[in-house]
Amino acid sequence: MTVQRVARVLVDSPLPQLDRLFDYAIPDALAGEVVAGIRVKVPLRSAGRMIEAYVVEVGVADASARPLSELDSVVSPVPVLTPALWTLARRAADRAAGSAGDILRLAIPRRMVRAEKAWLAAPPPGAPVVADEQHAWALRVLGAYPGLADAIAAAERLAVDAPPAVARLADGTPVGEWAELLAAAAVDTLARGRSAVLVVPDHRDRAQLEGALAARLPAEALVRDDAKQPAPARYSAYLRTLADVPCVVLGNRSAVYAPVNAPGLVAIWDDGDPLLSEPLSPGVHARDAALLRQELDGTALVFAGHTRTADVERLVQLGWVREIAATRRRSPRVVLSATREGENRGQRVPSAAFAAAREALADGPVLVQVARPGYAPVLVCAECRDPARCAHCGGPLHAARQGAAPACSWCGRTAHGWSCPNCTSTRVRMAASGSERTADELGRAFPGVRVIVSDGDHAVLTVDEKPALVIATRGAEPLAAGGYRAVLLLDGDRMLLAEDLRIGESCLRWWSNAAALAAPGAPVHLVGVAGPVARALATWTQPAYARSELADRGPLKMPPTVRVASIEGERPRVEAAIATARAAVPELDSDAVLGPLAHGEGVRALVRFEYALGTRVTASLRASVVEAAVSGRRPPRGRGGGPRNTLRVRVDVPDLDL
Repeated sequence: MTVQRVARVLVDSPLPQLDRLFDYAIPDALAGEVVAGIRVKVPLRSAGRMIEAYVVEVGVADASARPLSELDSVVSPVPVLTPALWTLARRAADRAAGSAGDILRLAIPRRMVRAEKAWLAAPPPGAPVVADEQHAWALRVLGAYPGLADAIAAAERLAVDAPPAVARLADGTPVGEWAELLAAAAVDTLARGRSAVLVVPDHRDRAQLEGALAARLPAEALVRDDAKQPAPARYSAYLRTLADVPCVVLGNRSAVYAPVNAPGLVAIWDDGDPLLSEPLSPGVHARDAALLRQELDGTALVFAGHTRTADVERLVQLGWVREIAATRRRSPRVVLSATREGENRGQRVPSAAFAAAREALADGPVLVQVARPGYAPVLVCAECRDPARCAHCGGPLHAARQGAAPACSWCGRTAHGWSCPNCTSTRVRMAASGSERTADELGRAFPGVRVIVSDGDHAVLTVDEKPALVIATRGAEPLAAGGYRAVLLLDGDRMLLAEDLRIGESCLRWWSNAAALAAPGAPVHLVGVAGPVARALATWTQPAYARSELADRGPLKMPPTVRVASIEGERPRVEAAIATARAAVPELDSDAVLGPLAHGEGVRALVRFEYALGTRVTASLRASVVEAAVSGRRPPRGRGGGPRNTLRVRVDVPDLDL
């Protein structure tokens, strides 16, 4: 009897009901081409069309099974989906109540035919060789943290507080010392014949780490993987990670899934940065994906940063992650700068901070961190102080420059003839100073001094050692050769007023990252802020602040002490999903559900649950999503597509506002 071979495939579709493996018969004409991991085309009966899919397994058909449809064609002979990547994608999707296909869409770049043909035609890459002197350098750098090199070799989970200082590469380029620390960990891992995956939030961090690595590794060993690359270059880089030799992958959040050979290290820099939280479904944070990968692949896992997130600190407290401290503790000289007696209480730059900036400008650059870009990002009525809003869309009005007519930040319309709906006044006043207005004001206060603005519209990566006032928004601070001679952290009180559960943690991260750019012994003035966050910065005890945050959030059942899932959709669907979850997981507390409340065109509810209940809760919510997708309303005739998905679920939501 002839044995029928079948391919078990995952179709590339966003429909939740298709998030499972389907069996297709392998025709004789394709018998020698179909292997696990390749892309193929298969017929989809429900849609009456061909669709791309990944071959996950190749096996033998069940004798009692009904007749199977056949594979249509092979799209590419390259096995881009490795068994390890499939397992990781499936685990990450199940944990987040999402689809594995959505994970793979982030992890595997779109196919580029020319890049693929060039890769197939080229000889396979050779094993990279790390020079003895570079390996010795790496061990010296890691030696500042006793036991770190051995812990990485033993594949442990580690939390490391990075040194708050600026170093110089051989060509004089300034980089944070954290970049040299992670580069040393990668060099040591590669020297042991294992691959390293380094994940950073944005292009600024990537440039620093790439510079530190380029001087220590063979060029062919360093693979860049991020979304800003041209599509052919990114696909070529992905194909390089599939080679049977180790490498070092450097990229943004999606790089955590890179299917490298012999993985030995996954390192996450600054895991509190929101850029590491995936906005696309199913919204798996790079930190959570790295934890899953460490468990599956047995790699070392390093969380490094100038601050400690409450999420990582929770794992440290549980003993799941081990903290390794440096031999010599270093910290910036932080000054809590307040207004003195006789000074205006609302003065933006107190006399002590002003004097420190003036003295430092004699030697080199001074960094001034502000909250917002632009000139006057917030306008209010000059009479009643109500926020000035656009008459067309209700968006906030701002001033692009001194004397300019107010314009809407949302729709861009110029608000000619604006009047306050509360008091009918036609005058506005500036309620906040952006980076450009701050540069204007400080430029007048320090005549003859260069003024450099660095924000979203004016990207500056580095500045020289000459005197200059560098006005930067949070996260956009350039590196200064030798470090800044003084750092002024303005608008801290306004930053802390943001309605965000983690605003204290975020502010501490912004300020710590800026303070780490100061030269040794240079003053760092935090203006107008007191309380626990200010004390944590002044004493450089960020882990202690994270512990206090955990202690405060525990009784309130707020993340990360518990997990939270958001359910959005039509009220009947949301209520049915909640009822199903309560029936499936009777251990859920009586106050586990918040809502549902009106949200957009439907309602939204939050479900809080313990980590131990996560598998059952997410499975129940996922089943509700699939049921809603299968039985949902169909779009109007002529619109095309399948049933409309009327239920959306996201687990571990970053924003808890109902």
